[in-house]
Amino acid sequence: MAPWLVVEVSRSDFILVTIVLGGGAAWLTGRSIAGTWRTYRQAVLYAILLGCVVRFFHFALFEGTLLSLHYFLTDTAFLVALATLGFRAERARQMSARYGWIYRQSGTFGWSEDTAGRAPDGTA
Repeated sequence: MAPWLVVEVSRSDFILVTIVLGGGAAWLTGRSIAGTWRTYRQAVLYAILLGCVVRFFHFALFEGTLLSLHYFLTDTAFLVALATLGFRAERARQMSARYGWIYRQSGTFGWSEDTAGRAPDGTA
């Protein structure tokens, strides 16, 4: 993949603004949305708004293009991905903690039905 398809001004600009600041905010946003039991659509909406903020930071701090659809979509796709990961990690933790008698956490981003110690009809 060609770097100029992702990086507009410089690599350090992209790493600082998009990955560190925007990515961290997207991860925490996804976790926060899941932590309050809101829907995934809200996490995506907030990630899109964060994409606008990241694009403005590129423009204001590093003389990037403010109204660039290409770089907006690139930044926003990354932010949506990180918000999704944060959302899933928190939701998996929630489901296993709050509904421990039904679910157990399977991996960082998922949960599964806990069938250990149950009869085949679902009774204890």
